[in-house]
Amino acid sequence: MTLTGVGGVGKTRLAMELAVRLADTFPDGVFVIELAAIGDPAAVPEAAAAVLGVTQQPGLSVAESVAAALEGRSRLLVFDNCEHVLDAAADMIEAILSHSSTVKVLATSREGLRLADEQLWPVPSLVITGVDSAAATLFVERAQAVAPTISLSGSDDAGAVVEICHRLDGIPLGIELAASRLQSMTVTDVRDRLDDRFRLLVGSRRGLERHQTLRHAVQWSFDLLDDAEKSVLSTCSVFAGGFDIDGACAVTGSGDEFATLDLLDALTRKSLLIADRTSAHARFSMLETIRQFAEEHLMASGEGDDARTAHAQYFAGREADVLALWDSPRQREAYNWLNIELANLRTAFRWAADHHDLDTSAPIAICAAFLGFWIGQFEPVGWAEELIESAKAVDHRRLAQLYAMAAQCYSTGRVDDAFRFNDATHLAIASGRFDEVPFEFEALLGGTYVHLGEPERWAELCRNIIEREPGARPLTRACLAIASTSAGADDEAVAASEELLTAANSTDNPHLACFTLLVYWFVRRHTAPLAAYEGLSRGLRIAHDSGNKWVESQIAINLSRLPPQRVTPRTLSTS
Repeated sequence: MTLTGVGGVGKTRLAMELAVRLADTFPDGVFVIELAAIGDPAAVPEAAAAVLGVTQQPGLSVAESVAAALEGRSRLLVFDNCEHVLDAAADMIEAILSHSSTVKVLATSREGLRLADEQLWPVPSLVITGVDSAAATLFVERAQAVAPTISLSGSDDAGAVVEICHRLDGIPLGIELAASRLQSMTVTDVRDRLDDRFRLLVGSRRGLERHQTLRHAVQWSFDLLDDAEKSVLSTCSVFAGGFDIDGACAVTGSGDEFATLDLLDALTRKSLLIADRTSAHARFSMLETIRQFAEEHLMASGEGDDARTAHAQYFAGREADVLALWDSPRQREAYNWLNIELANLRTAFRWAADHHDLDTSAPIAICAAFLGFWIGQFEPVGWAEELIESAKAVDHRRLAQLYAMAAQCYSTGRVDDAFRFNDATHLAIASGRFDEVPFEFEALLGGTYVHLGEPERWAELCRNIIEREPGARPLTRACLAIASTSAGADDEAVAASEELLTAANSTDNPHLACFTLLVYWFVRRHTAPLAAYEGLSRGLRIAHDSGNKWVESQIAINLSRLPPQRVTPRTLSTS
């Protein structure tokens, strides 16, 4: 068995604990072959022979002599720190196991040995669930070892301890080094300086040099990489919250997907990347400590700006594909994408906006704000608003879309600003100088006029859109129906909504289906309450299944307003 994991995660400590607990089951003893200090792979057999008290036999190599001496013995051999002499350690272990079925081997390494009968056991970081978690307990124990009188029981200190453990990824080495600082610092002092963790977490430990500082622990793993692996790891540090193979290819500039996959696989095997295979496509991430180290290396190489630009352009370039996904039966996947990639989108937007790259920052803001509206994620609305002045200055082609997305600030209570952006959206569209606002979103913005008690103004906006752009326009007609109902023009509302049921039944866009169902039956809620209940219930299921929280909440509100006496057991059984 090989215990694998990132440096400082506790592989050696776990191996030693296992060895102690298993000692009684091996009559011929437990032996630890420490390889950390072995710089020459050829010296691995000599190191094993020295620990086991084996001398080289005539006609045999040292490795063969060790293997022969162990034949028939019931021993546990612990090969500790194999990663820098991986092939030599694997050869030695393979020779031993081929001569004896009674010898068992426990190895520690930052990557597996790739032996035929090897069982990998990835050692995870310590669990961080609160002040009583393993990580927090370790921190407190180590803190009290250097500062016996310290008390960390207060709520502020306890919270700081948990935050430190989180930010250090639950890695025992980092936690111990952080705790050692409490001899001269407070826990808050330590927490507030973790952004510079490689300067903060140094010294105070004896033993292997690579375990005396956090930097040394990570540097040891990094130095074992080849140049291509170092380059990919460093470049992918620009991602926030993980990445997939397409993203890695984009930021590294690789046109060879399989070559990139091989490098990601190697970095995963070496415990520098974490592969999440719980969804349809693998997603990779780094512990924050590894990411910060790789980012430092990237910036020192002078390639940081290019990598960040490539990262931003990659996410800007995803707009068309993601919006096409939204306009399909797979709409929920578009919302999931936004949630998964929000940290990356935030980072990409910030870089592009700070570097005055409207062609990159605008697509990110518009796509994220559009998707975010339907699931209650309004942060990107601020991104769109931030770009408006610079877009106005150059008459940027996406100005109308930026206004439309910024107008969603209505949902966060900024009503006056929403009206201002609404009016600007309509004027920009009417000018004909800018890109079209997608998916009939302009009509939906008129809903803010109801807040002013002016539903007729919304109705007039919808009529103008239909006149300006003839065609089916089911979402605009749905908005006209709502506005007309709110204005008391029931006949116009019914007329405007006549085709909505057909639209709901014929579309493969879940948003269009559930929104048109909402409006069609909202208009008829008084004249056909039972049918309205069934229709709204259908719309509710579509909205829920597709992840559209905005429409789901609107339908739920209207369902709750249907008079209870009009809902029969038969109706309830169909919902």
